Amino acid sequence: MCLRVDDHVILGSNEPGKTVEITVDGKKIQAKEGEKILAALLANGIIVNRYTVKRKEPRGLFCGIGQCTDCAMIVNGKPNVRTCITPVKEGMVIETQHGLGKRGDIRD
Repeated sequence: MCLRVDDHVILGSNEPGKTVEITVDGKKIQAKEGEKILAALLANGIIVNRYTVKRKEPRGLFCGIGQCTDCAMIVNGKPNVRTCITPVKEGMVIETQHGLGKRGDIRD
């Protein structure tokens, strides 16, 4: 099942770009350079981006324009990156975020 977002009413269209490799939770996947991280994840069947602090509920795509935080993930060691508006770059390391995304957060 491919859920790649190629044309978005607010974010615009993805121009065909070269294929690059990124790592998501230790797994290498293919993405189009410059497409939004979330689009690459959806195209690879990854729909959960983070888990909430209190209830540990899964969250994924909601607004798709960077206004909410449901797509927040840890990107290259930086927590709370909104993946729906952040473009893919070769070699990115992306991790599912648990809670606030801080290493050693006891509420996770």
